[in-house]
Amino acid sequence: MMDKTPTGKDYVGSDELYANVQKTMRLCAEMNTGYHTEAEVRDYLREITGSYVDDTVRVFPPFNINYGLTTRFGRDSFVNFGCTFLALGGITIEEGAFIGPHCVLATEYHPEDPARRHSLLTKPITIGRNAWLGADVKVLAGVTIGENAIVAAGSVVTKDVPPDMVVAGSPARIIRPIKKDEQ
Repeated sequence: MMDKTPTGKDYVGSDELYANVQKTMRLCAEMNTGYHTEAEVRDYLREITGSYVDDTVRVFPPFNINYGLTTRFGRDSFVNFGCTFLALGGITIEEGAFIGPHCVLATEYHPEDPARRHSLLTKPITIGRNAWLGADVKVLAGVTIGENAIVAAGSVVTKDVPPDMVVAGSPARIIRPIKKDEQ
């Protein structure tokens, strides 16, 4: 048996986990088929995550997630079209965070050693308050994107991003601090 937050542990499947993954896949398929209002999408997200999803959260389908019970959406957060969350390790989207289209957040990974490669390991991902991920960003297991940070489109984020920084590339590297308007 496996606990609900398998962070950092070798993956050991359980009937309960498998049933939840299947339920999540069914709910995603329903949510991604046809038109649904923002309120209806939030209702799906509430059922997928088993938690409170504020009425200010916006997620544009299609949206795919394999395990919702370890995922949290902060107030005023936004997830654009075509995003995929591999969420067994836990994903936190903090207040006001923007996630561009076709982003992938992958909390799951496999050991390099071929003898252990069929194991599944996990580490949580956090997208900080008011952070912005451009289109087609990939965020790997264990990464925290700091408050107000910007990740340029197409970047692959393998390490934590400090607050108030712009990062770009593969692997993503710090480009410069955020420019703030003088008023």
